[in-house]
Amino acid sequence: MSPPPARRPALFPVALALLIGTVGGWLAFLLALPLAWMIGAMLATTAAAAGGLKVALPAPLRAVMVAVLGVMLGSGFTPEILARLGEWSISLAALFGYILVSGTASLLYFRRVADYDRVTAYFSAMPGGLSEMILVGGEMGGDSRVISLIHASRVLLVVLILPFAFQLLIGYDTAGGAETPAVSGPPLLSVPLADLALLGACGVVGFFGAKAIRLPAAAVVGPMILSAAVHLAGWTEAAPPFELVAAAQVIVGSAIGCRFAGVGPRFMLRTVAIAAGATAILLLATVGFAFLLHAATDLPPAALALAFAPGGLAEMSLIALALSLETAFVATHHIVRIFLIVVLAPALFRGLGRILRGGLGRSSAGD
Repeated sequence: MSPPPARRPALFPVALALLIGTVGGWLAFLLALPLAWMIGAMLATTAAAAGGLKVALPAPLRAVMVAVLGVMLGSGFTPEILARLGEWSISLAALFGYILVSGTASLLYFRRVADYDRVTAYFSAMPGGLSEMILVGGEMGGDSRVISLIHASRVLLVVLILPFAFQLLIGYDTAGGAETPAVSGPPLLSVPLADLALLGACGVVGFFGAKAIRLPAAAVVGPMILSAAVHLAGWTEAAPPFELVAAAQVIVGSAIGCRFAGVGPRFMLRTVAIAAGATAILLLATVGFAFLLHAATDLPPAALALAFAPGGLAEMSLIALALSLETAFVATHHIVRIFLIVVLAPALFRGLGRILRGGLGRSSAGD
């Protein structure tokens, strides 16, 4: 009796997702779309998932590539940036107000328009902390599938909208051509082995160190902090090779699309449509805070908009890189935003339980 083919069912969806994501990124590159490798992979795998194909990407694979992006982001920290941290204090402090305003508006939307139960509405409304909000929301009685799809849809829509918006409305060149920074870094063969080893150590030690102390978004934050430290210390000036950065974009984009695998088309379309309304609310809040802070601090409005945008840390940092904006500024604001949401959202939910049960709109059957 032959042994059951245990590995094939697990490997085939992964191989299919990687193939579809790579082809999608390559086609987007040929079409000169903004942030081509990530957006092309994201759209291709989302379409595959919506069409019923079995696509999947294991979390460890995404974590490895997100760690690569973390090392790349850390390489952008310089002593000059440290000297400018004081200029960012007002915008960093404003993140608390942004979370409060955008989260409250989204909560009201999910309760009154989408008719979600209070737990699902609350954890769907948070502008960040995707994995943590799914986990905590499910533990507190919310519909983890809905929370997951709402957050995945939010990230997908923000990643899709922002590069095109910057290109069409402001004139930034975000295309994926060879003369743009959409895929950054030196060629692999030009990076000395000692620098590659040091960057690799930043990724591995930074990731496991951040996991050990339970930092939010450990896969990107830990490697970024350690990479920033070695670059600030002058131990290396190298960045991850562009081949790895391009592969990271494909896998990060494909991972977003794979979140929709196994979801029925009708349920998926309804959830994405609801998420689109919430995303519009969040982006309006983002633009409002960006212009208010620009007037108060004279920081560039484009950088502020991207720093406050309700997308993932890795994804928004890649867009900043493609736009030649200050990635350290954008990444720092997203780290603070994620930290505030992960730490404060569960505590605020417990503290505001009576208010949420009372006057935030009619209850659904899930209440």
